Amino acid sequence: MDIIKEACVEGCEEAIQAKIMGADRIELCSSLHEDGLTPERKTITSVLEAINIPVKIMIRPRPGNFVYSQKEISQMESDISFCKKQGVKEVVLGCLDNRKMIDIVSLNRLMKISYPMKITFHKAIDQTHNIFVEMEKLLKCKGVSSVLTSGESAFVLDNKIMLLKILKHFKGRLNIILAGGITEKNFDNIHQVFNWNEYHGRKILGSLNIAK
Repeated sequence: MDIIKEACVEGCEEAIQAKIMGADRIELCSSLHEDGLTPERKTITSVLEAINIPVKIMIRPRPGNFVYSQKEISQMESDISFCKKQGVKEVVLGCLDNRKMIDIVSLNRLMKISYPMKITFHKAIDQTHNIFVEMEKLLKCKGVSSVLTSGESAFVLDNKIMLLKILKHFKGRLNIILAGGITEKNFDNIHQVFNWNEYHGRKILGSLNIAK
């Protein structure tokens, strides 16, 4: 089994360091203390020029919940368009409505502007009313290729029974990336539990040790 380790980074130096440490893929964000926001455009271009492994870009206009106004969706469309022009192959996003369901109308807008880029639906899925029902909806969204989840918990092992059910139910139908407190130190234990092929984390390769 080929295992993909996706490193979550904040800037160009961290992206370079993550690649050196063995990252297979990068998710580029800003403000990770806010669980990740859209990075600055100059940071996006710098990272794309600096490394030659796949880079996903977080599209999240503000901290807080994932219920967005029309103005915020328009900002996301603008950021996605910029990414597409820079040659980005995949973006990371998620949008919900007030009922804790996926906002399909807004997602369709974002998929339309994203095409032919791929979309990873991020951990907003963990805040939905029923993760199985909402992930079934994503199967019908042709632009969404992956979903990032920790099984509605902060730590990936805290709800491992649910996650194992999710992996079994959607295997071969939806690409699932496991996340939630995965580090270099606990990776082997986590992989032993799930025997999965894609994992995501801030410290999945260890501390990046970049001076701020």
